[in-house]
Amino acid sequence: MILFLTLLVAGIALIAIGAGVDGTLYLSSAGVLLLIADLLYLAARSVWRSPRRPAR
Repeated sequence: MILFLTLLVAGIALIAIGAGVDGTLYLSSAGVLLLIADLLYLAARSVWRSPRRPAR
């Protein structure tokens, strides 16, 4: 969970810096890509942790 929160904060910080500083569109795009990777990590982790119970 610490990895998820660290990536989330880093992505938001990159987007904020990229939006605030003129000419740093690459930081905003890197932040968006980091947030997408973070969400994919969260989805994969939730799939791996969910037990496969048969329906009754």
